[in-house]
Amino acid sequence: MTTSTTNIQNDIRAAYDIFEASFARGDAAGLAALYTEDGMLLPAGFDMVQGRSGIQDFWQGVMDMGIKKAELTIAEVEQHGDTAVDLGRYILRGKAESVMDQGKYLVIWRRQADRWKLHRDIWNTSRPPQTLA
Repeated sequence: MTTSTTNIQNDIRAAYDIFEASFARGDAAGLAALYTEDGMLLPAGFDMVQGRSGIQDFWQGVMDMGIKKAELTIAEVEQHGDTAVDLGRYILRGKAESVMDQGKYLVIWRRQADRWKLHRDIWNTSRPPQTLA
């Protein structure tokens, strides 16, 4: 099945709308459900996080740190059959909309049962490195 880049981008944006809404509700299980069963997070400063259970635990930990909101902006999407690659920017906000982190991401998506799911998710801060005291 060939889908136009615009349709894929719209489908991925719709998934991100659910991601952002789930994050705002503090619903780590809802976030994890957006990933493939064998999905993987590759966060900076952490080991790889595999599977929905691990992904749910990771995002719950992020929310428990005080991050209340995630904003995702797609820059480009490329389709390769049932796989798509999405490049964009993120902002993570805490109380009173304070910016707690911002940076860029790369996500590999897999099409499963006519839905795009996050499969591999990596991001890096754009903030300058902190010096250790």
